[in-house]
Amino acid sequence: MLTQKGYRFRIYPNKKQEELISSFFGCCRYVYNICLTYRKDLYVSEKRNVSRYECMRKITLMRSDPETPWLKDCDSMALQESVKDLDRAYENFFGKRSGYPKYHKKHSSVQSYRTRNQNNSIRFEGNRLHLPKLGLVRIKKSREVCGKILNATVSRSASGKYFVSLCAQTEASPMPGSGAEVGIDVGIRSFYTDSNGNTIKSPAPLCAYEKKLIREQRKLSRMINADICRYTKNRRPVYKRPLSECRNIQKQRQKLARIHEKIADIRNDFLHKESTKLVSENQVIGIEDLNVKGMLHNRFLSGPIADMSWSSFVCMLEYKSAEYGTTIVKVPRFYASSQICSCCGYKNPDVRDLTVRKWICPECGTNHDRDHNAAVNILNQALSMM
Repeated sequence: MLTQKGYRFRIYPNKKQEELISSFFGCCRYVYNICLTYRKDLYVSEKRNVSRYECMRKITLMRSDPETPWLKDCDSMALQESVKDLDRAYENFFGKRSGYPKYHKKHSSVQSYRTRNQNNSIRFEGNRLHLPKLGLVRIKKSREVCGKILNATVSRSASGKYFVSLCAQTEASPMPGSGAEVGIDVGIRSFYTDSNGNTIKSPAPLCAYEKKLIREQRKLSRMINADICRYTKNRRPVYKRPLSECRNIQKQRQKLARIHEKIADIRNDFLHKESTKLVSENQVIGIEDLNVKGMLHNRFLSGPIADMSWSSFVCMLEYKSAEYGTTIVKVPRFYASSQICSCCGYKNPDVRDLTVRKWICPECGTNHDRDHNAAVNILNQALSMM
């Protein structure tokens, strides 16, 4: 069975390639916004929806229009992919999976464009990657790409770094499983406790960098406030000059973005290592189906819960399980895993209090650790659901 897999590498374009990439960002953004306006106007005037192919024909005419000559220098496949992105945004809107499509901003923190691999235009040549219109770009190739490359997404982060994400099509070959089974109880004090008694601590990167983040954010706020000359009647600030032209403000923004990037990198590195370890060592993984979105409404626990990033962890387990042949079983969120004795099945209502970390079963006298007992119950429930 054919499957698609993503690979992300950092690239180091030269000055000319950086200018081309910036122009591609602008062209794709312009095409997206023009097609969005075109579809909105036609719906208002003629009450009809516009297909992606009609938008593509419009873009083809615009490339030969003397008023928009810069579109001819852009990668044509990147413009087509931008139109597809808009069409997908409309599909999500009509499917009630997202809101109405919005215009793309010029000064958004992350910029990207996607291009397809036609006639082997995306290929590796030694320690360089060939991309359409850009030519050979230096790349930090950390691993080999398996399969046929379908498309490439070039992006620039808020800190000014460039990355390329390659989507490759390969033959799925699940790895042989070890036959082990484990239940996982995620928490705040520790990232998770498994049914084998192992407790994994979280690096908590947001907590570690919080003071530095606050300090740099205050510096940026003072710089922006110093550039305000007056306020409008609606209390909107009027700046002495555009913030994009203030070099010190842009430098401080990049400095702040590097801290956020560091936090995200530490968190993602930890999540990838732990998820890969679990799916490679176990055949069955039982985990709670938590309502993380609802739990984030708790103003006392929202910060630590967001720092743990449970949703990303479960997502990684799910897509990696297909490669390793692991079964992920989600236990219902209202299952009282912490209150039930894993030995005799007695339900202790006193354990509803989150401050109770250890308790003795009144029925069988077993001494329980709250998290380990919950992990054992989650595993038993997951096995009964299979």
